[in-house]
Amino acid sequence: MKALDELTFDNRFARLGDAFSTHVLPEPLDEPRLVVASNAAMALLDLDPAVAETPVFAELFSGHKLWAEAEPRAMIYSGHQFGGYTPQLGDGRGLLLGEVYNEAGEHWDLHLKGAGMTPYSRMGDGRAVLRSSIREFLASEALHALGIPSSRALCVIGSSTPVWREKQERGAMVLRLAPSHIRFGHFEYFYYTKKPEQQAELAEHVLNLHYPECREQPEPYLAMFREIVERNAEMIAKWQAYGFCHGVMNTDNMSILGITFDFGPFAFLDDFDAHFICNHSDHEGRYSFSNQVPIGQWNLSALAQALTPFISVDALKESLGLYLPLYQAHYLDLMRRRLGLTTAEDDDQQLVERLLKLMQNSGVDYTLFFRRLGDESAALAAARLRDDFVDMAGFDAWAEQYKERVARDADSSEEQRRERMHAVNPLYILRNYLAQNAITAAESGDYSEVRRLHEVLSRPFEEQAGMEQYAQRPPDWGKHLEISCSS
Repeated sequence: MKALDELTFDNRFARLGDAFSTHVLPEPLDEPRLVVASNAAMALLDLDPAVAETPVFAELFSGHKLWAEAEPRAMIYSGHQFGGYTPQLGDGRGLLLGEVYNEAGEHWDLHLKGAGMTPYSRMGDGRAVLRSSIREFLASEALHALGIPSSRALCVIGSSTPVWREKQERGAMVLRLAPSHIRFGHFEYFYYTKKPEQQAELAEHVLNLHYPECREQPEPYLAMFREIVERNAEMIAKWQAYGFCHGVMNTDNMSILGITFDFGPFAFLDDFDAHFICNHSDHEGRYSFSNQVPIGQWNLSALAQALTPFISVDALKESLGLYLPLYQAHYLDLMRRRLGLTTAEDDDQQLVERLLKLMQNSGVDYTLFFRRLGDESAALAAARLRDDFVDMAGFDAWAEQYKERVARDADSSEEQRRERMHAVNPLYILRNYLAQNAITAAESGDYSEVRRLHEVLSRPFEEQAGMEQYAQRPPDWGKHLEISCSS
């Protein structure tokens, strides 16, 4: 395990130069204090978890101190926001402090969000507030624990710095980790500003550092794009299977690595609702839960347009055509596993769709239904769960088909089926009301609930003694929280 001053930097993105980012120093927060840290994320940097409690930890990740080897840069990019192209965006409140590589040879970006104004802040103040920082921290680590590709979060540092949003709040910074923070919007920026040399340099950078295996293919850039398509298809399949709504799927929020990042007004489904909109600013429902699948393809098409200098249009179209079949294959595989099935049959898609329609019409809790379905035999579980459905006759008909399907599945004991289902059906998810309870306590100076919730969510599939309150259906007020992009 390393101390903070033993991190090894290799700032590869910074070496691309000023056409790609701007040197900016973070603006320190007043009276920094540790809110929460992730031991699992610290392990990615080979850091001793004990260093999180040292004063220098809060100073480093609140802008007061900086490693001599760090090269803080604000990235420039553009992107399509709610379908409209914005020519210049960039890191308006975030800084890439540098890249660190661990003993396993993995590179990790240290990206400090809420670090103050940059040339790309536009009309903003460059700050993040405590509530949004806590939400991003919890979401990053919770998605990872569920097996959903995501950026990671090392820590949240709170402060006494006043920040004005709808009201006065306190500033905070979250340190997030990812192998890269390059977005679809990076490629769009250089494409639409007609800077072919820089775009080629960016493409080489991504290909060499993040998709080196594609170098072995006859058309490396095409192979890279196909890999990006597949990664996004798989990521979004996992979003849909676990009921995660991102809320702001702009192309500047889409990672070139196919990981979830840039958490804003996200939410996990409570009651199943395919039309759920988690962002109260999304008046037309562009980024509703059910729209995430086609929007994923739309965003990949926007990236494809930016890659036309390197790849033929026909080849790009062919690769885009892989997205939906790949998504459907990943999604159906996940849903079979959530139903406890180990084999594939032609009617499984219809079995899933019929269930979701019944859940939609009855307001059934999405997470708890699947967890309870695996608590006991298919027959007993269905008998217990039928009271959750308004259309009991419809559910009974589905349950009969499900029981017959389970009976035709691989020969295994009820205990093996239970273990198999509980390994993929979480008991604990990051419900908005749980996050809000933790935020309310933290805003009063009590960080214990944030830390406790983080610990619970780090083991979402494992029943934890004394944590029953985190596995309950939300109260009515908790189902109707409005979350905005404001942070």
